[in-house]
Amino acid sequence: MGIQNWSEDIIFVDLDREPQMSNELKTVIDIVNDRGDCDVILDFCNVDIITSPSLSKLLKLRKLLADCGHRLIFCSVNTFTRGAFKVTGLDGIFEILDDKEAASSVLQCAV
Repeated sequence: MGIQNWSEDIIFVDLDREPQMSNELKTVIDIVNDRGDCDVILDFCNVDIITSPSLSKLLKLRKLLADCGHRLIFCSVNTFTRGAFKVTGLDGIFEILDDKEAASSVLQCAV
């Protein structure tokens, strides 16, 4: 995993595969709890499946950020995982973009 401060108010996270992903998401939640003033981009390029514990953490992170007026953006989500989000209706809850450049661009335009 790599956590990078892309700017003063954007954190970029290169997620790892399960089972490490769940622990990484807990770390990101802790960082957001401490900072409270950032948007988060999660890069799923290395993720092939998502377990229930990770999904729970993703929902918690989204709520935490939304409650503070910030955004959680997913990028580089593979076709299988996108399909799982679509079937469960989570594609309407999570903001999913094609790649990290698109995610960064969306956040930069919002400023």
